[in-house]
Amino acid sequence: MLRVYNSLTRTKEPFVPLNGNTVHMYACGITVSGDAHIGHAYQALIYDIIRRYLVKKGYDVTYARNYTDVDDKIIASSAKAGMDAMDYAEMMIERIDKEMARLEVGEPDLWLRATKHIDHIVDFVQGLIDKGHAYATPKGDVYFAVETDPSYGHLSNRNLEDAKVGVRIDPDEQKRDALDFALWKSAKPGEIFWHSPWGNGRPGWHIECSCMNRVAFGDQIDIHGGGRDLIFPHHENEIAQTECLTGKPFAKYWFHNGLIKVNGQKMSKSLGNSLLLSDLLDKYPAESIKFALLQNNYRGDINITDNLFPDADKQMTEFYRIIGAAQKAFCDVKDAEEEVNASFDEAMDDDFNTAKALADLFGLAKRIKSLTAKGDPQAARLANGIVASYGLLGLFGKDPQTVVEAYDAKHKVSAPSEIVALAEQRLDAKRNKDWAKADALRAELTAKGWAVKDTKDGYELTPLA
Repeated sequence: MLRVYNSLTRTKEPFVPLNGNTVHMYACGITVSGDAHIGHAYQALIYDIIRRYLVKKGYDVTYARNYTDVDDKIIASSAKAGMDAMDYAEMMIERIDKEMARLEVGEPDLWLRATKHIDHIVDFVQGLIDKGHAYATPKGDVYFAVETDPSYGHLSNRNLEDAKVGVRIDPDEQKRDALDFALWKSAKPGEIFWHSPWGNGRPGWHIECSCMNRVAFGDQIDIHGGGRDLIFPHHENEIAQTECLTGKPFAKYWFHNGLIKVNGQKMSKSLGNSLLLSDLLDKYPAESIKFALLQNNYRGDINITDNLFPDADKQMTEFYRIIGAAQKAFCDVKDAEEEVNASFDEAMDDDFNTAKALADLFGLAKRIKSLTAKGDPQAARLANGIVASYGLLGLFGKDPQTVVEAYDAKHKVSAPSEIVALAEQRLDAKRNKDWAKADALRAELTAKGWAVKDTKDGYELTPLA
């Protein structure tokens, strides 16, 4: 049975949808004020995999994702670019879509955008005013009155005083309380705006997700996902405004993925350490990037070091070498070993544990390599099992020979795969400071007619005269 970690209850629970086999799932998307970075890619990848696995389990899933296409950052970026805000947002969405396609992340079933639902947002805000949960100011802003929601803070596990410490205060003298948050923001001179009963303005950030969910799915959804940094105040505010309007629990399960760190520091534009997705895709195959990201449990943070992606690229290539060799040796074997699928599902049933699933690959690869050397066709069945099961993670969808040749050409490797494997083992031995093993492998390479030279990037192989 699939068990999932619910941020709302802070426990792992059996996954049971609200309505039979139907699953309505929503994940917060990207604010299109700039290019997609690795954090955006990671979140999109995680929720695509969750959707895929739910479908594999037999659920009828409708997955929605949004683009925030109007907010302060977008307006500032568009002004800097000398463009209309909507034209700028459209341009950025097109660019981001292309990068996500390069990463081979699946499209959601529904793309939602705030500017396509202005009338629905106005009606939602008016409903909160009518119920006494929101108020308009003379300036034309509308705020949610947090004190009217006695359950406020139950997602983030904060009381009102704690919440005041963690929230960014908007210095508006017309707000009744520091915690009150904007549902509708009055337009400043020169800004894009829409008409409303309270004056010209645009939606607040939090209201768009609540409203678009309700338009797409009704009052309740099964899964709401996003980054852990959104728990407070964004998701807390979504719950407050939605449940105060509908009187029903908003989402049954709340999923939150971990954050990206670069060499131990939180990734941010202010620190200048953001890793653009386009730059990574120019250097590494999409599958290698995904393999690197999925080695952590999705709820944990990922620390990107200088070696993370090069090592992942190398490891994926080695898996492809082993799989390709087994499939080539037993090309008439087409069936897949069910054992692989069973162990994969066992890992994924434990809160989508991609880290455990990928860890299993190392043992499988070792077995395949040994069985291939013994002439046992079970090697091909295991290799086919990997290709069939791990495709759900977006891995092993390429031709093994093509992947290996591309890697070898990039790294200027022209030695036979057997020699490369020995050189790789020697490099691993050196990294582990197993000098005796490294020396023994050098001697074996020499005996087979190859010289190995250490370099700052690893090694070079040259044939002996």
